[in-house]
Amino acid sequence: MPRAKNGDKVQVHFTGTLEDGSVFDSTEKCGESQYKNFRGSGIAFSPMEVVLGRGDLMPKLEEAVIGLEPGQSAKVKIASDDAFGPRIAERIAVIPRSDLQPKEALLESYRWPNGKKPPGFQPKAGDPLEVALADGTITQVVVTEVTDSTLTIDANHPLAGRDLTFDIRLVGIL
Repeated sequence: MPRAKNGDKVQVHFTGTLEDGSVFDSTEKCGESQYKNFRGSGIAFSPMEVVLGRGDLMPKLEEAVIGLEPGQSAKVKIASDDAFGPRIAERIAVIPRSDLQPKEALLESYRWPNGKKPPGFQPKAGDPLEVALADGTITQVVVTEVTDSTLTIDANHPLAGRDLTFDIRLVGIL
């Protein structure tokens, strides 16, 4: 049976977990607790299609897939530096609330479908935001703290600074 090698287009299923065992991403079926409205044990997702050696996967994940035959699995632990990198303190900022406005607030004519103006901008901890930087680029941040006058935002990847474990299974070589 052929083994996966660089340049092959392959299908893989994976489940990524944190050190405490919690799942942060998966191409396998989701449990009922996540999808209570569906029957059975959850929704089965399609395998992910990637080309090995093209950078579609983290390098350590690609290394784990290379050499596998269809149906074989591997478990790989990836240190934070080889995954999404360390948490960087400079990517956390405290911003005056007056500096952040939703795009809609900048458009005087913006209205909800019912004709009313949208409610005031009321972000809360955990909310994702897109922020325009001074150079015009857009970056995604997460609100981590809210006070009456400031927002603390974090532009680190949510998994930065975390060691990850992946169970990966080669479904097929295309």
